[in-house]
Amino acid sequence: MSLGKEILVSTESIQRQALLLCVLAGMTMTAMGARAQDRSQGRSMVISRGGIVAAESPLAAQAGVRILERGGNAVDAAIATNAMMGVVEPMMNGIGGDLFVIVYDAKANKLYGLNASGWAPKGLTIEYLQKQGIRSMPQQGVNAITVPGAVDGWQKLADKFGRKKLAEDLAAAIRTAQDGFPVPEWTAGYWAAEVDYLRRDEAAAQTYLPGDRAPKVGDVFRNPDLAWSLQQIAQHGRDAFYKGEIAAKILESMKRHGGPMSGEDLADYSSEFVEPISTTYRDWIVYELPPNVQGMAALEMLNIMEMFPLGQKDWGFGSANALHAMIEAKKLAYADLVKYIGDPRKQKLPVATLISKEWAAQRAKRIDSNRANCEAGAGEMSGGNDTTYLSVVDRNGNMVSMIQSNYESFGSGIVATGTGFALHDRGGLFSLDPSSPNALAGRKRPLHTIIPAFAQKGDTRVAFGIMGGWNQSQAHAQFIADLADFKMNIQAALEAPRFSKQTFGGCDVMMENRFSQKVREEVAGKGHKIDLKGAFTSAVGGGQAVLRDFGAGVNYGASDPRKDGQAAAELPFE
Repeated sequence: MSLGKEILVSTESIQRQALLLCVLAGMTMTAMGARAQDRSQGRSMVISRGGIVAAESPLAAQAGVRILERGGNAVDAAIATNAMMGVVEPMMNGIGGDLFVIVYDAKANKLYGLNASGWAPKGLTIEYLQKQGIRSMPQQGVNAITVPGAVDGWQKLADKFGRKKLAEDLAAAIRTAQDGFPVPEWTAGYWAAEVDYLRRDEAAAQTYLPGDRAPKVGDVFRNPDLAWSLQQIAQHGRDAFYKGEIAAKILESMKRHGGPMSGEDLADYSSEFVEPISTTYRDWIVYELPPNVQGMAALEMLNIMEMFPLGQKDWGFGSANALHAMIEAKKLAYADLVKYIGDPRKQKLPVATLISKEWAAQRAKRIDSNRANCEAGAGEMSGGNDTTYLSVVDRNGNMVSMIQSNYESFGSGIVATGTGFALHDRGGLFSLDPSSPNALAGRKRPLHTIIPAFAQKGDTRVAFGIMGGWNQSQAHAQFIADLADFKMNIQAALEAPRFSKQTFGGCDVMMENRFSQKVREEVAGKGHKIDLKGAFTSAVGGGQAVLRDFGAGVNYGASDPRKDGQAAAELPFE
């Protein structure tokens, strides 16, 4: 063989060996990649050293991120995000509704709670309704309207924590309301379901049914009246809403519909800062806001769940044992919620007892490990699930957990002419039973379903929330169990299949179909009546979360696929 042929053969041999090594390496990397991607969650967490906004609309998340990039902090970004949500998902939230917030001040290592829920008009009483022949609390219309608290809440937050002027925080929402936005998928579905409801009020139909129909997916919807209202707030602050031109339009609408709200009811209103309540769960501390919200039920439910070996052998995620214990804990906690909770002003509520470990131990004894309890609490209560939740962490570790709502879709169904937003129907949650702590009275706040939440373990802080009426406390408890017992990250915990029981009696429970058939059969065998839902149903709520690892200085964001939204990070900063 000549030297040239030897070199050729040698070269071909080397090429074959190199090719084989590449193939083997590729196969190895593919196998490693397959293992790395072999997970139950569909999305990855958003991870950044900069700030992150998690919201149920990409436009809203980006509005908040832009504020962060321009030097605003987490509170500025939360206001901007919330304002945008009122534009792009008007059935769920807006300036005609209420607001609750937990703010984490990283420098002070301190939590602040804000209760921006409105009170009933002074003239809206049990006697007032009875004289009209009304025997149960109205769920729609003018007599379900309480003073909206969101705008005063924005002002309180901006004054205490913000770096930016309210006008800058609202600028993106104003521009989007004026210029319009293409309607996304979930929102189009919500809108289409409310056409007949909106037609009951002329101003609501004119505002939200262009061409006498709900906008479809991709249709560009404009709301110049809402742009005007937001501009008034940007220029004149909260007084524009409670004393100025917006207030005048609201009062004209109240007069037209025969409602009891007066100028004093609006002008006298003020939101208030409150101290969050908490409990421990395993090695986490979990925070909720105190009544008049339902957060107490999440803490009591967690305390009861802690009595069971969740996460251990035969008690893993999605097991019949774990699901049964959690569902039964929910029933007990919600029974206490309905019996004992209302507006804490002018009455003493047993919150400390209800969230104590001793109370939980006593209540846990009522759980039969083999049989569902169908009579654990009070009768059914109606409940809306039309809410928006958002969470923000900025580059310095300041965090906001914010929830805001119209209560039911498009609230009361009433729009004050020229304002561009629906007035909520949160008063529908009052009771007409005079002996109830939640009995209707003038200048009293109703029991609220919407709750922001916060949790911490060591150097880790999490701002989170999951929407959906009476779903919320039980969803919060499931999320915490996913982190603490089942060792999920925040994205996996938001995506994980959930159950939800939104009634207060009976053995019915909704479950997503991602729980295995075998487990569902075992749960049904204990007496639970399963209402099977789709893989990612809005019936179990949708949530957002952000996490800060203070040890590493790294932020994480997560967004629930049960909504249209995303977690978005600000661009790298200097």
